[in-house]
Amino acid sequence: MQIIADVGGIPGKDCKGFCKYCYFRKVKEQDPLGCRYCTPGTVGCESCTTGIREVKNEFIHPFMVVGSVQNSLMMGDITDKNLKVNISGGGDVSCYPHLMEVAGALNQFNLPMHLGYTSGKGIENSKMAEELISLGVDEVTFTVFSTDQKMREEWVGDTTKGESLKALKLFCESTEVHAASVIVPGVNDGEKLYETCSTLEDWGAKAFILMRFANFRNQGLILGNEPILEGITPHSLEEFETLVHNINKDFNFRVTGTPLCDPENDTPFAISKEKNSKYLDILTDVTSEATILTSSIAAPFIEKIIKRIDADDLVNVVAVDQDIGCLITQRDLKEVDLKDLKETVLIPGRALVHDKMAHDILSSDGIDRIVARGPDKLSVDGEMSGTLSREDVLKKELIAFEDLLEAINFFGVRKK
Repeated sequence: MQIIADVGGIPGKDCKGFCKYCYFRKVKEQDPLGCRYCTPGTVGCESCTTGIREVKNEFIHPFMVVGSVQNSLMMGDITDKNLKVNISGGGDVSCYPHLMEVAGALNQFNLPMHLGYTSGKGIENSKMAEELISLGVDEVTFTVFSTDQKMREEWVGDTTKGESLKALKLFCESTEVHAASVIVPGVNDGEKLYETCSTLEDWGAKAFILMRFANFRNQGLILGNEPILEGITPHSLEEFETLVHNINKDFNFRVTGTPLCDPENDTPFAISKEKNSKYLDILTDVTSEATILTSSIAAPFIEKIIKRIDADDLVNVVAVDQDIGCLITQRDLKEVDLKDLKETVLIPGRALVHDKMAHDILSSDGIDRIVARGPDKLSVDGEMSGTLSREDVLKKELIAFEDLLEAINFFGVRKK
């Protein structure tokens, strides 16, 4: 269990400038997207306007950061041997001006600390890494992009003259480092990627997360910010999955990818694999008709599971042209062929669309459909999967899919 020590921060502002490939580059002010948190009569709330754009989350006063952790400890089980404090934020945590002060204060709780996502751009002297380790930091998630300093200067905006990489080496030698790289075709893939992996392996990194670069709207750029980089076509899903498997085969640290895949845990949707099909017997029988509306990545996996539990005569799966389910918007729903939908439609729990708008769009052919939200997640992404065992993954997926089937039976049209 990890308690979040949120230090705040705004992408691009509190990280010494945007990385060239950053998702938040070019984000535009637009009409509210709508989401499940909006009031019934209003499209738009803090979550789907400023929240998703992360434009108002300034760095938080250290007293407030430490106080929130203290409150969590008072309300939780402080005897949990696996308890850890995760110092994280919306900017780059290494750029937080009170980082050492907060780490020193949290050290009094005698709990190990996880330094959340950082590119190290705020580490102007590698001694900072030594101090953090001495204060109890035993886990670091480090966005490296490349271990070539010149590439980091050009693409990450790293002006530390190599101090950030020295710090990463120290972290690798003394803590559990989960390195991460956004993979940009023709830039840090190919031989450059293998050089980075070799260096990380030599230094002692425990894990490496590969993130497919997104450059188009259907890959998640829904904030008017496509393309991030002109003239670059990201890896196809098939190419990226092959890349993840090859790196996993050739190196001795834990390798995962997002949005695909985890070669060790078989995520996403481990329960769709033939070798795990025996676990599907514990799921509730489907007794109602419904359509599962989901992302282009999830759809084939969900469809396979529905067939394996012999529910494909009652339930069909429809994919929209959006890779990630929680980034489905009104625009995606408007492109759905309504002829493919049954009288009940389940959309992803975190889809960015107002409930009434979803109903109106999916009922615009004159059929008054029931539109309900399914579970927030049906599987785990590469960032979480790398910290879980196979048994943990299967348990999470089975619980989530059971919730989905119960929602189908509850909202769907009952069939004898």
